[in-house]
Amino acid sequence: MWQIYLSGEIHTDWRDQIIQACEQLELPVAFSSANTDHDASDAAGDHLSETHSQYWRDHQSAKVNAMRIQTLIGQADLAVIRFGDKYKQWNAAFDAGYCAALGVPYITLHAEDIVHPLKEVDASAMAWATSVAQVVETIRKVCRA
Repeated sequence: MWQIYLSGEIHTDWRDQIIQACEQLELPVAFSSANTDHDASDAAGDHLSETHSQYWRDHQSAKVNAMRIQTLIGQADLAVIRFGDKYKQWNAAFDAGYCAALGVPYITLHAEDIVHPLKEVDASAMAWATSVAQVVETIRKVCRA
């Protein structure tokens, strides 16, 4: 069973598309991801202490979220890192760097118009895809090769 970590933008259903397509192909994969509920992610550290600064609230929550993210990336056989067009996904770039540092192979998924700002991220990726279909086919080839 291949463990695949899905990282990146949370405003579209790309994760569900990949999961459903892999289920239809009956691929031996299991998926994990960061917390994709934006409000819950922002509040992940609120239980630790009351803060009066957005910086410290974000700081606490980022550390709590990082426990999940770092653990799941460390357990992954492969990651898919999605960069959308609406927001800058700095967290996804960080996840890609973490994958590279750990030697976890990853696929980037993004449009061609952001190739330049992602050149270092893509340079360490094992594949760059522009569609969910390309990601699923890559996963299929890796799992069934």
